[in-house]
Formats: sequence, C-alpha cells, structure tokens
Amino acid sequence: MAAKVISGVQFSSLPSSYIRPESERPKLSEVADCNNVPVVDLGCQDRSLVVKQIGDACKEYGFFQVINHGVSKEAVDKILEVAHEFFDLPVEEKMKLYSDDPSKTMRLSTSFNVKKETVNNWRDYLRLHCYPLEKYMPEWPSVPPSFKEVVSRYCTEVRQLGFSLQEAISESLGLDKDCLKNILGEQGQHLAMNYYPACPEPELTYGLPAHTDPNALTILLQDLQVAGLHVLKDGKWLAIKPHPDAFVINIGDQLQALSNGKYNSVWHRAVVNADKPRLSVASFLCPCDTAKIIAPEALTSGEERNVYKDFTYAEYYQKFWSGNLDREHCLELFKN
Repeated sequence: MAAKVISGVQFSSLPSSYIRPESERPKLSEVADCNNVPVVDLGCQDRSLVVKQIGDACKEYGFFQVINHGVSKEAVDKILEVAHEFFDLPVEEKMKLYSDDPSKTMRLSTSFNVKKETVNNWRDYLRLHCYPLEKYMPEWPSVPPSFKEVVSRYCTEVRQLGFSLQEAISESLGLDKDCLKNILGEQGQHLAMNYYPACPEPELTYGLPAHTDPNALTILLQDLQVAGLHVLKDGKWLAIKPHPDAFVINIGDQLQALSNGKYNSVWHRAVVNADKPRLSVASFLCPCDTAKIIAPEALTSGEERNVYKDFTYAEYYQKFWSGNLDREHCLELFKN
C-alpha cells in the first residue's frame, strides 16, 4: 500500500493491506466489558487513600481512571473540537504534514510504523512533541487557526496532572514523592491525536494492535461517544467504557522498570467501529534521553534483586521503534 492517510477517504471494503491473518484478529465477540475499572477521585482530601488506590490499580491492572483531575473542562472540550477540525481538513491539506519518519518531532502519519509493518492499522494520527513549548510550538499546524493556542493550553494542564500522578505513584511504592520524577529527569512530552475512521470490516483489523507504551506515563482522553479501548487482564481482553470527565492513566514501560516489576505496563489495543469514527488524544510523559532507568535501592534491597538491567531512555526508545509494535514486549529485552 502506498502510505497515505485514510481519514477523509471513502472505503466500501477493507483494503487487503489492512486484513489481519485469522489468528491475529480481534475476536470482538469474546471481549467482555470491564465493570470494575479503578476510578480514583483526585479531589479526595484523604491523600493516603488516593495513594493506596493508585498503588493497588498499578499493581493489579496497570491502568486506572481519574476524575477531579484538575484539567479544565474547557481545555478538554476545545482540544477535542480542534482535533475533529483537523481531521476534517481536506486530504491534500493534511498531506502537507505527512511523514513516515518516526524521528520527526511533528508529523501526520497512518498505521503505526508503515516502513516496518506487513499489515497496516486503521488509524491516522498527528504526533507532536510539546515540551518545551517554545521549542516545538512553532512547527505545529497553523490550520485550524486556534490549534496552537488550544493544544498548548491542554498540554500545560495535562503535564501538571502527570507530575501529580507520578508523585502519588512514587509514594505508593514507599518512596519519597519526588523520587521517580528525579530519576526521569526533565521529562519530554508528546501528544498524539488518534483518528480511527469508520471501518467497513472492523472484525478484520485493528486501530492499534496489542502493545505497551514505551514511555513513563500515558494520559488518555477517550471519545465519549465511541468506545474502542481494550486492556488485557488475566489473559482476557476487556473493553473500557469511556467515563465522563475522566482520563485513562496507563503505566508505561519505564515505570514498570523503575518499580522493579511491581507495577505493570498494561497491554492495550484499539479496535474500530463500523458506523462511527473514533477520536482519542493521548499525552505521553517520557524520561529525558539520558535518564538512567534503574529501580531505586529501596526496591532492590534485601532479597529483592534488580529485575532489569539499567539502560537509558534513548536506548530503549530506539529499540522500541526499530521493532514491531505487537511482536514482543520491548522491556523483555532488558531483563536480567
């Protein structure tokens, strides 16, 4: 398939390059609803309860949802609006931003890594680097006209939420609240606007196949109208219904390594819908490239040994992008 965007293009059937082998299809009829997704109220005054709930969720699920999170409703509403406006642009306008080079700090692309894949994924995405803002904002799209202002405000608010969550995660491991943040260094931040067009044959393909996130923490804003997020729990795929005014928080590979394997980087995937497009906005907090990822001594003393070799985030990220998204867990390559 010639690499090109799929948003704004009409398909009456699924092109062959998107059709998964039968053994790799999503088996949608076997997916159950996850009715006990941990929902943590960050507005709760009992700090110890919040920390415990987050720790339990990280250990048991690898993800949780947060409400009363401090990101303004206006910032949320406006980024969804501007994302829809962007993907509604004419194909030729969007293609000005297209690239299949994962190293670019601003690009519109499709699938996951079109250079490496044998089967493509039913997704277009706009991926931006967004910290520091003054460095990256000038290269962002100037259409729609409100894009830069809306996205920069959202990124700023979400970054603060991410730091608050990292403090609670650190405390839940029995560490000082700044311990993990100090190891991660001056964290990078990326944002991905994901657009999954209505798909003529959703049972044959994925928006994104099963993967874990290579970064430290992911803050996902789900489409309230169209579900599509699945997580793996005890060997079974569970559908996560969107929760009003909530973010889904994923533990990434770096926090699994820093917790010495106590917390799980959750396997998750995105499926697509026959009738409606789906939009999501994912924000990623990433260690600085030179951050040395090694579990704190407090988690490896006594009989506990280091589960993982120490590595830098740059080493990890290069390995992640050089592989196939759903073939292996990249973290396994760094095990002792």
